[in-house]
Amino acid sequence: MKLKQISIFLENKKGRLWKALSILKDAGINIRALSIADTSGFGILRLIVPEPEEAKKVLEAGNFVVKVNDVIAIGVPDKPGGLDGILEVLNKSNINVEYLYAFVAKRGEQAMVVLRTEDIDAGIKALEDGGVTILSSEEVYKL
Repeated sequence: MKLKQISIFLENKKGRLWKALSILKDAGINIRALSIADTSGFGILRLIVPEPEEAKKVLEAGNFVVKVNDVIAIGVPDKPGGLDGILEVLNKSNINVEYLYAFVAKRGEQAMVVLRTEDIDAGIKALEDGGVTILSSEEVYKL
């Protein structure tokens, strides 16, 4: 199952991160997970929100460059080596992980992780075949 993620391109200067998050707050859009990567000139803020298309619309209206793409949300055993076993499944299937980040909440006894593979469909199939719990968008957004 695919999950929609929004990526916001931010100038690396004072107030830009706050402005993006303020726009989402004003639109009543809650953030379920986030990650930010930066360079000296810009950053990429990646978010999981229940309303990705609405978030894109309001952010673009606020003069942000926004992209919506597919990622995979998975349940990871919350113990030493839990993520290692999942990455091993993908490695054995010759699937590259472009990036990953975690949620702040747990799902029962599992930590939750968002990951993006070069080929989303192949990643989902390999994870399913490997017995990994893949979360639906409904499960993620209800957190």
